[in-house]
Amino acid sequence: MNPIERIRQDRILYEALTARPDPLHLSLVFGISHNAATRYAAAAAEHLLSDELEQRKPVDP
Repeated sequence: MNPIERIRQDRILYEALTARPDPLHLSLVFGISHNAATRYAAAAAEHLLSDELEQRKPVDP
């Protein structure tokens, strides 16, 4: 994967994480397929959930 593609993928994921993890929004803003937009939205949701689980882990005394 070339650096430009990587930057674009990172930008799409960033948009999904910070703005709206809505596949339709991602599809319209970035001109990607609905399937790709759904994958990005799912990745964003997974990332957010894993962060939430990390924050809820009990700290060992």
